[in-house]
Amino acid sequence: MALAVKICGLSTPETLDAALDAGADMVGFVFFPPSPRHLAPETARELGRRVKQRAIKVALTVDADDATLEGILAALQPDILQLHGHETPARVAGIKQKFGREVMKALPVERAADLAPLPDYAGVADRILFDARPPKGATRPGGLGAVFDWQLLKDLDLKLPFMVSGGLHAGNVAEAVRVTRAGGVDVSSGVERAPGVKDIEMIRDFIRAARATEELSVR
Repeated sequence: MALAVKICGLSTPETLDAALDAGADMVGFVFFPPSPRHLAPETARELGRRVKQRAIKVALTVDADDATLEGILAALQPDILQLHGHETPARVAGIKQKFGREVMKALPVERAADLAPLPDYAGVADRILFDARPPKGATRPGGLGAVFDWQLLKDLDLKLPFMVSGGLHAGNVAEAVRVTRAGGVDVSSGVERAPGVKDIEMIRDFIRAARATEELSVR
């Protein structure tokens, strides 16, 4: 299967267009105020309209309540809700049932023990995103440019589609796919020249590098 490439944290028409023109499969929009990539509803609405079915729209949220999720759905009309907080399996299932959207649960990874909750989440989510565990005291759960040990996912037997994130960039995405055999890759800070400021050439370079690894992906 083709590798799914996601560019996350898009916030301007120019960088969104660059991702779409370069062939991104998924475009991610952040709804979390502490993040430099956080979007206001009106900006999200404008960017969402700009996608025009050219890619899957993903809304990243962190421990959002139902009212917040309703506002996000009204503004962006996302295809996937990415849950990047401490949402329990029960909460994941509840969101999926209530809002009728595909749900991708992010799991922070630092050591093998971090994969222990995986079966419970795999039973309720549509996709899993493995991301580097943030350091203690971090104000955000992702987008920090940290890489985790991809060997932890080697030979992973997971029936769900899964993606890898955390510190990816054009120079290491091939190795990440080779080790994990992930069906998708997700980048945010790895295509930025400053926190929250996407770089058009870096977006193009990442997608080009990811596409070159497609024969390595088996999911």
